[in-house]
Order: sequence, then structure tokens, then C-alpha cells
Amino acid sequence: MTTLTEPAQARGQTIERGLLGRVADRAGSGLVQVLLILVAVFWLVPTLGLLVVSLRGESVNNATGWWTVFTKPAEITFENYGSLLASGFTSSFWNTVLITVPATLLVIGIAAMAAYAFAWIDFRGRDAVFLVVVALLVVPIQIGLIPIAKMYGFLGIFGSIAGVVLFHVAYGLPFAIFLLRNFFVGIPRELLEAARMDGAEEWRIFATVVFPLAKPAIASLGIFQFLWVWNDLLIALVFADTENQPMTKALQSQMRQFGTNMDILAPGAFLSLIIPLVLFFAFQRFFVQGLLAGSVK
Repeated sequence: MTTLTEPAQARGQTIERGLLGRVADRAGSGLVQVLLILVAVFWLVPTLGLLVVSLRGESVNNATGWWTVFTKPAEITFENYGSLLASGFTSSFWNTVLITVPATLLVIGIAAMAAYAFAWIDFRGRDAVFLVVVALLVVPIQIGLIPIAKMYGFLGIFGSIAGVVLFHVAYGLPFAIFLLRNFFVGIPRELLEAARMDGAEEWRIFATVVFPLAKPAIASLGIFQFLWVWNDLLIALVFADTENQPMTKALQSQMRQFGTNMDILAPGAFLSLIIPLVLFFAFQRFFVQGLLAGSVK
């Protein structure tokens, strides 16, 4: 007599695989890999099209499609990028860097320390505070626009880069703390206990044991935060003035009522796209490791 928990294979029975199971079994075949490569190339076609459009004149773009450049390579020119730089886009690019880099580093640093405290330091009300942090994940950004705008006006930082950075940090911390805390709790307790027995304090354990082990999760968080801030438009429209506007707001201001202004929009959009793309491919190994971290015990 067999029990209900005994595997079917142990009882000599065969399990019929469904359609999805057979597809998963064949996912490593050469044909599937070729199909995945074709899908990846297909998704990169818009990026290639944007690059070609940014290298063609506005009159040529209005007359023919971007794919004609393969038969007429003489259409390629760098005049659009010259016009872009002449329009003051360089300052918007550096404003984006000044907003994105501090907002990303501050979120990583603050969230890592808070996540370590929630994971490995016993203090009164720890679980209640963590539940509040998790509850903040569902708070939409739009709710805080008016109150924070009034507070920024009172503090005198409305329209400044510092105000935009602080807003991104405040709304990026709940997800960051939640992500890193779930990773930290998977670290073996024996490592921390051994460090404490050697006389290491909590900040030293965090800096020398926990933080190095959390590089995959931190890299994943850094990519997420960087992309969110770099591509943000709503916060820039509300809290950044003309002098401190990032690229997204600068590109939005180039939209015309009866024209596309493609000679400015195309190269600007490609420059705003290429930086996150390079960052993602540079850290994709850590990104995948961070997503899979904690999935297997």
C-alpha cells in the first residue's frame, strides 16, 4: 500500500507531461535558442531605428523611412547632434547625472543599513516598523506631490536638484528596504555569530560580512533605482525648474504643437537611452544573480 506523499516515479508510475512541461524540457535545445536570439534582435529593432533617425536630416526623415539608410548610407550625418548640443542639452544631461547618481547611491546606502537592522538586529517594534515600510510600497507618488511641494517651498528648495533627489530617495526607500531585507535574512546566521564571537561590532559585521555578500542584490537594486530616476518625467515636471531640468523634461519641452522637431528629439532620446542600456549590459550578471537570490535555500 502506497502513501499519498510517495512520489509517483517511486511507485513505478509514469507522469504524463503537459504541453508547458514539454516546452520547458526543450527550452535548452538549439532551435529554441535561435528563436530567443531572433526575439532579442526583434526587440532591438526600435533602438536601431532611433539611432538611424538621429543620424538623418529632418527633411529626409519626413520623406522616407529610416530603413532606406541601408541603400543610401550618404544620408547619415551628425548635424542633429550638433544642433542638440547647441540647444543647451548638455546642461540637461549633467543635471540628469547629478540627480540620478546621488539618488541611487543614497537609496542603496540607507536601505542597506535599514535592511540589516530589520533582518538581524532585535529592537522593540521592529516588526511593526517593517510592516509600515511594506505598506508604503502601495502609496502612489501622486499623493505626495502637493504636500511635498508646499514643504519644499517653505524650506526654499523647490525647483532645485536637491529637492528632486530627496523626493526620489524618499519614494525609493520602501522597495529598496523590502528587497534587501529579504536577501539579508537568507545569509547564514553562523557567519554573523562567528563575527560577533571575534568581537566585531554590528557596523563592522555589516561592512565586512553582510555588504560584500549582498553585491548581487545591491547591483539589482542599483539598476532598478538608476533606471527609475533616469527615465523619470513626472517628478522633474513638478519639482525641477528650467535651470535644473533633466533630459526627460528638456526633451518634453522640445515638442511642438504642429511638428515633431525630430532633429532634436531623436538624438536626445538616443542619448538618454544608451546610458541605461550600457549600464544594464555591464551589470546584467549581477542583476540575474540578484533576482535569483533567496529563491533556493
